Amino acid sequence: MLDYSLKIGLASCRRWLPGKRTGIFNPDYARANKKHVESWVRAHYTDEQTTFTDLDFLNDEGMMFDVAQAETIAAEFKKQKVDALFIINCNYGCEEVAAQLARLMQVPTLLWAPQDTIFEADGTRYTDAQCGLFAMSKQFIRYKVPFEHIENCPVEAPVFAKGFEQFLSVACMLKNFRKLRVAQVGLRPQPFTCVMFNEAELVEKFGIDVVPVNMPMVVETFEDVLATKGDELAADVALLKDRYQDMGGLDDEALTRMAAFRETFRRIMDKTGCQVICTECWTCMLQTVKAMPCISMSTLADERLIVTCETDVMGAITMALLSCAARGKEIPFFGEFTVRHPENPNAELLWHCGPFGWSLKKPESKARIFNMKPSFQVKDGTYTIARMDSTQGRYTLLDGTFKTVDGPYTFGTYLWAEFDDYRKWEKKLIYGPYIHHMAEIAGDYSDVLEAFCRHVPELTIDRP
Repeated sequence: MLDYSLKIGLASCRRWLPGKRTGIFNPDYARANKKHVESWVRAHYTDEQTTFTDLDFLNDEGMMFDVAQAETIAAEFKKQKVDALFIINCNYGCEEVAAQLARLMQVPTLLWAPQDTIFEADGTRYTDAQCGLFAMSKQFIRYKVPFEHIENCPVEAPVFAKGFEQFLSVACMLKNFRKLRVAQVGLRPQPFTCVMFNEAELVEKFGIDVVPVNMPMVVETFEDVLATKGDELAADVALLKDRYQDMGGLDDEALTRMAAFRETFRRIMDKTGCQVICTECWTCMLQTVKAMPCISMSTLADERLIVTCETDVMGAITMALLSCAARGKEIPFFGEFTVRHPENPNAELLWHCGPFGWSLKKPESKARIFNMKPSFQVKDGTYTIARMDSTQGRYTLLDGTFKTVDGPYTFGTYLWAEFDDYRKWEKKLIYGPYIHHMAEIAGDYSDVLEAFCRHVPELTIDRP
C-alpha cells in the first residue's frame, strides 16, 4: 500500500555575525521569526499524516548558522527518518549550511522566507530574509540539488498555504515513487502492444521494480480465498446486491467468485511487497477462474489499493503518482479516451469497463452490473488527467485538466470530459509517446506534477 505519511524537518536558518547586533541581522528578530513560523506551521499542518521535527536539539535557539552544523543536523534528521526538509530563512541566513544540509539529506527541500514587516523611522531593517534566498538558491543550483520555493510572503498568506500544501504533495509523490514496486499479474493482452514497457529502464532510471506474478499463483490464491473466506465473501455479495439495482442475471456463485478477487489481490500485494498492481483481466480471468475482477478492483479503489486493467504498468505508476499528489484523500481512476462527444467538439468519453471506485459514482446515476462489470457514471467536477510513458528511452509525464459535461448514457464506468481544446489532446496522444489509457483524479494537480518532475532527472513534464 502507498505510504502517505510525512515527517518534515524544520530547519530555521539565520546569519551569524560577531558581536551584539542591534540593527541589521539582530538575532532577536531572527529568533522571533523562527518561533512564529514554526508554531504556525505545526498548528496548521500537523495531522494524522504529517508530523514535524526541528533544530531544538542543536543549540539554545534551535537555528543553524554555520556550515559545520550541517553534518550534525543531517545525522539527526536521518536518524528521525525525515522525509522532507523545510528551510526557513529567518534573516539573511547562511547559504553554506542550507545548501550543504540539503546536499547531505537528499530529500525534497523547500526554501522560503517570511516577508519583512518592520521598517524603522531611521531606516533600520532587521532581517532582509528575502535577500538571502537568492544566495541560497544559487548554491543549491551549483550543488545540483533540486528544491521548491514559495514566494516571499507572510506565513499567514494564502500563497503560503497553497505552496506548502503543494510541497507536501510533491514530497509524498517522491517518497513513494523512489521505492515503488508494481505487481504485474499475468501478461499483457497479445494485441495490446501499446502497453509494452521497459522493465530494466524503470529500475535503472527510477528505481521502480516490476514483480511478475504468474497465473498459477493467482489461481492457487483465488481458490484458497473461496475455501477459507466464506463469511467475508457472503458479506461482499450482500454489499453488491445493496449497491447495484440490476445484477445482470448473475447468481450468488458468480457474484462470490467476482468478490473473491478482492482478497486475492490483497494477498498478492502483501506477498510481493508491492504498492500497486496491474493485472490481466478480460483476456484470461473468465477462462481461468470463471469470473471477472473489475468489481473487486472498484471495491479496492475505495480502500486506497490501486489495481489497473490490461497489465498496463505505466498506467499503474501514473495512478500511484496521482494518489500521492492527493495524499490518499481522493481516489484515482483509469479512464481511457474512447469516443468523441456527438455534439460538443471539445468533449470526450473517458471510460473503462468497470474498475472505478464506487465512491466516485454520480449520486443520480443508476448502478448496474453488465457482463460481470460495474456500470455507472462518475460524479461531476474538475479533474486532473495524466499519463507517464516513454519512447526511445525518453520519459515524459503528460498532464492537464478537464471538467465534466453531460453526454449520452453508456455501459461501464465513465464520464464525459470537456477540454479547453480537445484537438490538441488528440494530436498529443496520436504523436505520442502516449496511448488511450489515462489516469484521472478529482482536483487540479498540474502545478504539483510539474514540480514533481523537477526532482526526477529522467522525467519531463509534457502538456498538449
